[in-house]
Amino acid sequence: MKKVFEVTYEGHQIQVVNTWFNGEKLYVDGKLQDENIGFGLRAALTGILKSSHDVTKSIKVSLGGFFTINCRIFIDNVLVYPKQAQKE
Repeated sequence: MKKVFEVTYEGHQIQVVNTWFNGEKLYVDGKLQDENIGFGLRAALTGILKSSHDVTKSIKVSLGGFFTINCRIFIDNVLVYPKQAQKE
């Protein structure tokens, strides 16, 4: 089974691919930045976003779940996927 999570952030396409037997992979603009191989109930992936001015931002991905896989993508420790309404 394969599940894909995608978000666009400041013009960059971030894609997380989760498969049962081939692990998890993080792609930024189509290039592989991190992967976990094997089976687990929880996974973490990391990567870097580079702007045109050589400013870098960190990407952190958290995956987990029992019956369905949930994905959280953070850029510089700010949640960007899934987008949720902020409570005031």
